[in-house]
Formats: sequence, structure tokens, C-alpha cells
Amino acid sequence: MTKPERPKTARSSGNLHPTADPLAEAQRLMVLLAPTVDAAGLFLEDVKVHLAGVHRTVSVVVDLPETEIGGVGLDAISKVSKALSETMDADPRDDGQPYDLEISSPGATRPLTEPRHWRRALGRMVKVNAIDRENLVGRILAVEPDGVMLRPELPVKKGMKPKQGEPEKVLFSVIRRGVVEIEFARLDEAELDLDFEPTSGNAVDGEES
Repeated sequence: MTKPERPKTARSSGNLHPTADPLAEAQRLMVLLAPTVDAAGLFLEDVKVHLAGVHRTVSVVVDLPETEIGGVGLDAISKVSKALSETMDADPRDDGQPYDLEISSPGATRPLTEPRHWRRALGRMVKVNAIDRENLVGRILAVEPDGVMLRPELPVKKGMKPKQGEPEKVLFSVIRRGVVEIEFARLDEAELDLDFEPTSGNAVDGEES
């Protein structure tokens, strides 16, 4: 089995309303599936529809609410997978065409592209690429409507203990890219559990691309 580059993924089969426009179908499914994900206490991050001939794959990414820390547990993935399968089967626009449904959670090193991603990473060390300045590595102290407050790590010679600078605010408008830096001294379940073996159904494992 070819393994998609996604962590914590469960797969089931069902039926999908056919469409020539995967983007339009993904948007429709976002609306259809959001209440089910919300009822499971999770956040619907993204839905993508992939077409390969007559084969269709619906990829659903779920995350914890931004007020919680850690990663989505395997039990939560299993429960929401079952609930989403039932919702898809009850889709009034379903016409019996086959599809695969993949449920996954974001990887530990996903790009921070939205304010909620930064709030989910509160307290974590991040690397920021911003306009008109060198790359910045620092810990997230607070997330505000227009930017993020970081305590930067100052460059030191190899082997020396890292030094921290004064807190500074970086505006979202100047951030090109942000990503969490994995700290091996404080790994949590989101980083330790990138691979898994579910107890039932067809499943795949991997890492976030």
C-alpha cells in the first residue's frame, strides 16, 4: 500500500456525489461535515477532494480547538472517522459512486498560516521568516489579532547555552512563513505519535508534508 504523507489517518469506503470540480465539492463537504466534527469536540481544518480517473478520495483534516494543547488522540480520530462516514452515507446528494474517506490530523511541523495555528502553538518554539529581517527563532508568548509576541533566542556559539532576548511583536502582515521547532527535551504526544497502527479498518501512517 502506498502511504500518503499524513499522520494519524483512518480510511473507509463509501459513496460520493460526482463532480467535475474538486474544489467546489470540497467546499460543499466542508459545510456538510463541519457540524459532525464540531459535535466530536474537534475543529474541521480542511477538506480536499482528489480525483484519479473514476477513483475519488476525500481527505479530511481535523484538529483540536485552539484552546487545547497537544495533538488529536487516536480514540478521537477513530470516533470522528465513524461519525463522518455516517454523515457521508446520509448525504442527500450521494448517488452511489465509490470513494475513499481519509481522516487525519495536522503534523507537528505544519506551516502556521492562520492566527488559530499560532494560538494552537502558544508556548512553543517557532521559526519565523518575515519581510525585511533575518529569520527569527523564539517562543510564542501571546497571540494578538494583528500579530504574535515572541521571546527570541539569541544566536550563540555552538555548545553554549541559548540566550533569550527581550519580547518582541511580529505582525502577521510581515510574516512569510512560520513553523514549530520540535524540541526533543519536551516532546508531547503530538510529536511522539506520528505513526500508529489502528485496531480495525484499512489505515495508513506517515508524516505531514
